[in-house]
Amino acid sequence: MSRYGEFPGTRPRRLRTTPAMRRLVAETRLSPAELILPMFVREGLTEPAAISSMPGVLQHTRDSLRKAVTEAAAAGVGGVMLFGVPEVKDAVGSQGTDPDGIMQLAIRDVVSEVGDALVVMSDLCLDEFTDHGHCGVLDDQGRVDNDATLERYAEMAQVQADAGVHVVGPSGMMDGQVGVVRDALDEIGAQDVAILAYTVKYASAFYGPFREAVNSSLTGDRKTYQQDPANFHESMRELALDLSEGADIVMVKPALPYLDVLCKVADAVDVPVAAYQISGEYAMVEAAAANGWIDRDRAILETLTSIRRAGANMILTYWATEVAGRL
Repeated sequence: MSRYGEFPGTRPRRLRTTPAMRRLVAETRLSPAELILPMFVREGLTEPAAISSMPGVLQHTRDSLRKAVTEAAAAGVGGVMLFGVPEVKDAVGSQGTDPDGIMQLAIRDVVSEVGDALVVMSDLCLDEFTDHGHCGVLDDQGRVDNDATLERYAEMAQVQADAGVHVVGPSGMMDGQVGVVRDALDEIGAQDVAILAYTVKYASAFYGPFREAVNSSLTGDRKTYQQDPANFHESMRELALDLSEGADIVMVKPALPYLDVLCKVADAVDVPVAAYQISGEYAMVEAAAANGWIDRDRAILETLTSIRRAGANMILTYWATEVAGRL
């Protein structure tokens, strides 16, 4: 009996008394194996190039990519997601389907360097390779042509599979993209290549720094094919379609502004769920920490834990190697 009156039989604060106690009863845990490191490799570089809006993140040379992926594997990171930045772009993103294009060379480099020590994933989209910066082929009115784009995605899937990738990530938000990619992979006997479907991808303001990372040529926006941030039920329709088309893993992107959507997706499926902590999320934490406004290390772990708690089985994050080392 307290002088402040009756208390219930348990006091929740008993389980918060020490770091060891809090660690023992933690309901959500992070593991290095659940983290995926997005990486940029740029054709023609002789030295890695800093990305000003993403402190600590680089556009890699092929040699520095090899070194960085080896470090990631040694830290226990679960996978890497590769993005290629070509020297030459054109209207149809020809470099994206060139067997000797920078993406395919990067896949070969990484697979030869680390083998199966981690999962090698590739972005399957045209935006890095087109001179207009859109994720697909444009029609004569300047609109993204869904079905013409699917033909390009099928070609991309096959050259990436031939290069040795373990997982492809079709990210363009074209209708039917997962089914077309699955058929294209199966056609060449690449049944073992998995598909990480960018199932829920919003037309977000938080992609800004990524545009610098891939030297984007985009003018305008992608609102005709990426989802409206106001919508939730649309996400569930996309989810049902991707699963019916053969998605092996489904993803929500961005992560932090859409934890509610992530939670609903995770509750609805029996396949693994990924979330992408995107460039703008990374940049906000780094900028606030650089100004002394937040504790950087605590903020990083808190954001990742919140994404994991919401239901993500794996998280794409630019802090993957750093956090894996800390864990």
